[in-house]
Amino acid sequence: MSDFIVSARKYRPTTFDSVVGQLSITSTLKNAIRSNQLAQSFLFCGPRGVGKTSCARILAKTINCESITKNIESCDKCLSCKSFNENTSFNIHELDAASNNSVDDIRKLVDQVRFAPQVGEYNIYIIDEVHMLSSQAFNAFLKTLEEPPKHAKFILATTEKNKIIPTILSRCQIFDFRRILVKDIANHLDFVAKNEGVEVEKEALNLIAQKVDGAMRDSLSLFDTLISFSDNNLTYKSVIEHLNILDYDYYFRVTTLLLKNDIEGLLNIFNEILENGFEGIHFINGLAEHLRDLLVSQDESTIKLLEKGENLKSKYLEQSKECNLEFLIKALDLCNECDVQYKTTNNQRLLIELTLMRISSIGINEKKKTKTFVVSLNDKRRHISVEEIIKSDKKDQEIKETSVNNKVSLETESKIRPAHTFDMQKKPSLISINSSLNIEDQIFKEDSLSLEIRGSDFSESRMLQVWGDLISFIKKQGKSNLGITLGVHQPILLDEYLIELRLSNSAQQEIFLEEKLIVLRYLRDKLENDRIEIKTIITELDISKNPYTNKDKFKKMLKENPSLDKLRVKLALDPDY
Repeated sequence: MSDFIVSARKYRPTTFDSVVGQLSITSTLKNAIRSNQLAQSFLFCGPRGVGKTSCARILAKTINCESITKNIESCDKCLSCKSFNENTSFNIHELDAASNNSVDDIRKLVDQVRFAPQVGEYNIYIIDEVHMLSSQAFNAFLKTLEEPPKHAKFILATTEKNKIIPTILSRCQIFDFRRILVKDIANHLDFVAKNEGVEVEKEALNLIAQKVDGAMRDSLSLFDTLISFSDNNLTYKSVIEHLNILDYDYYFRVTTLLLKNDIEGLLNIFNEILENGFEGIHFINGLAEHLRDLLVSQDESTIKLLEKGENLKSKYLEQSKECNLEFLIKALDLCNECDVQYKTTNNQRLLIELTLMRISSIGINEKKKTKTFVVSLNDKRRHISVEEIIKSDKKDQEIKETSVNNKVSLETESKIRPAHTFDMQKKPSLISINSSLNIEDQIFKEDSLSLEIRGSDFSESRMLQVWGDLISFIKKQGKSNLGITLGVHQPILLDEYLIELRLSNSAQQEIFLEEKLIVLRYLRDKLENDRIEIKTIITELDISKNPYTNKDKFKKMLKENPSLDKLRVKLALDPDY
C-alpha cells in the first residue's frame, strides 16, 4: 500500500508560474530577481491558504539557484535546487513563530545570521505566522532586520498584518496576497481531478470553490474529503449532500413562487427545507445571496460578479429577466431585516414565513400601480391610464367645449389602492372626466386614486384607539419627534369629523405640519372616512409659563428666589447665558 499524500502537499506550487491567483506578486518578484534588486526583507500578508509560504519557498529556492532559467525559474538540477527539493538545504531556514515566539528563539536566529552560506549566495530565513512573536522578540529582531549581512534575506509571512508593530513593517517590502477567485480555484481543482483520474462535474467544483472563501489549501483539503465520500465520482448532488448545502434549485423554485404570490407553495417548500434538516437562518441567507445574484445578472457591467458555472449562469440570466429591479431591492431589504431579527425572535419559523409573505406581496403591490379606466366617447369605449388623464389637463378647455355633444363617463376598472394606503379596498364609482380633471390636484397630490369619498361614522373612543396605533406606527417609521408630539395631549373629536390637537409650542406645531399628510392618510384609511381634518391649537398656558431656553429657566428661578442674582455676581456668571 503506497503512502497517500494529500492534494494540498502533492500539488503545492514549486515555481512562480504554478502559483494560482497571485500573478501580480509573482511577476514583481521575478522582475526583482531579473534586475538584481532584491530587498533584504519581505513581508507576505494575506488570508490563509492563498500561497504566502509557498511563494516564500519558491523565492528562496530561485535566488539560490546556480542556473536560473530565462523565465526566472529555478533549474531543479543544480546542487542547491536538489538539496532544497530533498529538504536537506543548509541555506534555507524556516521558523514557525507560533511555537517559537520567545525572545530566546529570536536570539538564536540572530546568532545564525552571522554565518555565510555553504552553498549558494544567500541564507534565507522564512518566519511563518510572524505576528505571533512576543513584543520582546520583535524588539530583539529589529536591529538585525534593519541592517542584515549581505548574504542574509528575511521572508516573513502573516495572516494578521495589523498585529505587527510599525517598526517591523517599515523595514520590510510588503506584498498583500488576495483571496483566490472562484473561477481560478475551480480550474485548478479540475486540473487536479484530471491528474488523479477523478470524474467531476463542473458545478461541483464551482460549489467547492465558493465554499472555501478564496483559500486554495482549504479547497484541496475539501476536495480530498469529497473524493473519498463519492468514490472518485464527484457530482454536484454528492457535494450538496456532504456539505449540507441547500440546492440552487430550491432558490429558483422559491423565487418563482414569490413572483406568483403563491403563499401555499412557499409555506410548503419552506416546510420541506426544515424537514430536510436545514436551519431557517441558512435558508434566508441563501435566499438573499440568490436574489443578489439575480440582481447582478440584470446588467452587462455587473454580470462579471456572478461567480457561477456556465450552466448555472444561464439559469440566473433567464430568471433575472422575470424580476424587476425594485422587487429585488425590496426583497433583499426584507431578507436582511429577517436576518437581523432572527436571533432575538421567539418564533423563528413564523418570522421567516412572514418574510416570505411580505416579499411575495411586493409583486402584487407593483401591479396595483397600473390603474386604467374605461372611457366612453360617442359610444366608443377605450382604456386610458391615469397618466393620460393627467396629461389631458392641458386640453381641459377643448374637452369642456365638446362635452355637450359627447356622452362621457368614467368608471374605475380596479379596486386596487397603493400599498402605502394600508390596503383599504375601494368601490368603483362614476365620475365625469371634467370633474376628475378639476379635482386632480386633490386626488393625485395625495397619491390616492380612489374616486369615492368615504364617510363612515366613528366614535371618539374609536378615534382615540386608532390615534394610539398611529403613534406606534409613526415611531416604528423612525419619526420619534412626531410620535412624541402626537402623544403630548389627547386629541378631541369635534363636529363634522374635525379633530382638535392641542400642542404645547410652535416647535411642536412645525413638526406636526411637516408630517400632517401622513397622519391624515393613516386616520382616514383606518377610520374609513375621507372627511377627517385636523386643526392644531397652541395652549396659552404652555406659551406663557413653560420656559424652554436656559435664559428663560434662569429668569423663572430668579422670580422665585431673587437671592440667586447675588450668587451669580459672586460667581462672575454671564447674565445672558
